[in-house]
Amino acid sequence: MEHLSQAIDLSSPGTIEAVTCPACGLLCDDLSVERHADGALKVIKNPCAKGVKFFQYTPKTTQPRIAGKPSDLQAAIAKATEILGGAKHPLLSGLGTDIQGMRAVMNLAEKSGATIDHMNGKSSMRNLLVMQNSGWQITTLTEVKNRVDLLLVVGTDIVSYFSRFFERNIWNPETMFGQDTSSREVVYLGGRDLDTSHGVSPKGVQPTVLPCDVAQLPEVLGVLRAILLGKKVIATEVAGIQVADLAKLAERLQAAKYSVVAWTASALDFPHAELAIQNIVGIVDKLNATTRSSGLPLSGSEGDVGAYNTSSWISGYPFRMSYRNDYPDYEPHHYATDRLLAEGQVDAMVWISSFNPARLPPASKIPNIVIGHPNLELETEPDVFIPVAVPGIETKGIQFRSDSSVALPLKQLRATDLPTLGDVLSAIEAGL
Repeated sequence: MEHLSQAIDLSSPGTIEAVTCPACGLLCDDLSVERHADGALKVIKNPCAKGVKFFQYTPKTTQPRIAGKPSDLQAAIAKATEILGGAKHPLLSGLGTDIQGMRAVMNLAEKSGATIDHMNGKSSMRNLLVMQNSGWQITTLTEVKNRVDLLLVVGTDIVSYFSRFFERNIWNPETMFGQDTSSREVVYLGGRDLDTSHGVSPKGVQPTVLPCDVAQLPEVLGVLRAILLGKKVIATEVAGIQVADLAKLAERLQAAKYSVVAWTASALDFPHAELAIQNIVGIVDKLNATTRSSGLPLSGSEGDVGAYNTSSWISGYPFRMSYRNDYPDYEPHHYATDRLLAEGQVDAMVWISSFNPARLPPASKIPNIVIGHPNLELETEPDVFIPVAVPGIETKGIQFRSDSSVALPLKQLRATDLPTLGDVLSAIEAGL
């Protein structure tokens, strides 16, 4: 058995305990992974579909390419340096990496005068803009695990994004304060055809389900907020939900000792979705006048929480920030990747995707450098492709959890000849 405090022999078979899985923002740290003699990995304890897919992959290539032709690492780095050195306004996007990788991104961005944006920038900004505009009261996964008595899930089933959420945080058998977790209540508000089976309590109590189209959630949440504020609501239904049912939900929220309102910004994919989040924030704020309630924005996929935390403490701003004028310049709308490409505002792009081989760069006609997962399923061959070690498999790392309150270590589980993202970006920076 190999534990965190022990040096891991990466060349021999063995079982690694207490492995942290960065396949989603939960960062479950209770996995056991078996390493075979050939380096293949198998999750043998606490697997989920995402975790199994993440760990149990075989690298297809360790060789860089220039214009589709095999190359050595130094030549690929030299070509990438040439492209960035000749660019007037480069874009560093994707940013699927851990904290160390993101630090290297920030150094390269400052040296090259680049703009940065994350592949999840669109959904992340729905949360960040509300937080910047009005503030919010949010909680942590540990607080949820130990205190929640009523969970209101908005616009998602959660498990489509975070497979083990209910197992680890709602129906957990033990809490710090002796709470009977099987008595917890779950309500799903909004969304269609959700998998609500995980909301069934261990006692067999079914969750309350109030479905509607997610695009109508701002309207529904606005009515729920109005009821909590004591406003008179003339309508009898909103978006197909009876106002009487929303009134009953309001009563349950007011009676709860610790309610939590959870959402996933990526599930709220409609124009002006931040209005739904702003109403959630308002609901939580009102409830705290008489009881205790918190929001729970669930994110963290592809390292987005770590990316905006790292960018914020280095530059003062989250992603969608630019060094093009030799100082940090934050513009959450103009510096979006799709907008910069559509308007021809950038003349070279570095796409970084270390965790997920399915997250590909957007189509563009500018020079492209792709650095990332060895099995990236590229549809169009970039000018330069450099495969790098995957954090949590072929290299150590640190990653922020979904709630942004905890950073967990990622272990190296097998030996590799692949360079780290930090090594590659530092080499490019040194050549500029």
